[in-house]
Amino acid sequence: MLGQGALRECLADSDVEAVLSIGRSGAGLQHAKLTELVRADLFTLEELGSKLDGYDVCLYCLGLSSFRVPEKDYRRLTLDLTGSIAETLLRHNPGMQFLFISGTGTDSTGTSSQMWARVKGEAENALLRMPFSATYMFRPSFIRPLHGSLPKTPWLRALYAVADPLFPLIKLLAPRHVSNTQELGRAILHVAKHGFERRILENWDFRKAQI
Repeated sequence: MLGQGALRECLADSDVEAVLSIGRSGAGLQHAKLTELVRADLFTLEELGSKLDGYDVCLYCLGLSSFRVPEKDYRRLTLDLTGSIAETLLRHNPGMQFLFISGTGTDSTGTSSQMWARVKGEAENALLRMPFSATYMFRPSFIRPLHGSLPKTPWLRALYAVADPLFPLIKLLAPRHVSNTQELGRAILHVAKHGFERRILENWDFRKAQI
């Protein structure tokens, strides 16, 4: 869902010359700037060779819900896969920036009682140690999907459908923790272009990152 929102903002931005989208399924979009590569196994990106060359920024929006997912599987797709892709991209683009979509509540200390928070924290820490030209972590809270950006998991789609009419109330009660896919996408692009004062951005930083 967040990847769809980021992709939409990239394609609409005149400063973005080209976008290479890599995932397990296509976005269903046609655009002159967009090249899509669909791969069942994202651990094997090195096989793409020179197709990975010449890019300035990676917007890493891959992820999955930890609901009813064993820790070993969540760790493999959240920590191991992220590291594998990051290392591959660094070999092809040594000056690249890496912008990682994490989540509010992520624990960088490894002490959280929540498995997903610890694993996300490990992924963040591993990325921050890698020699990218810049690395930023985005920790969204409640994100409202706009412009058709919806999660692919059926139960999550149903949850968002139920929650959408409540969005104005949620925003009124917790304005610092509410954003939408457009704001997040624009914040990501702003940080890629201009940087930010901190390497970890919480949900309330997203509007500031668009100024």
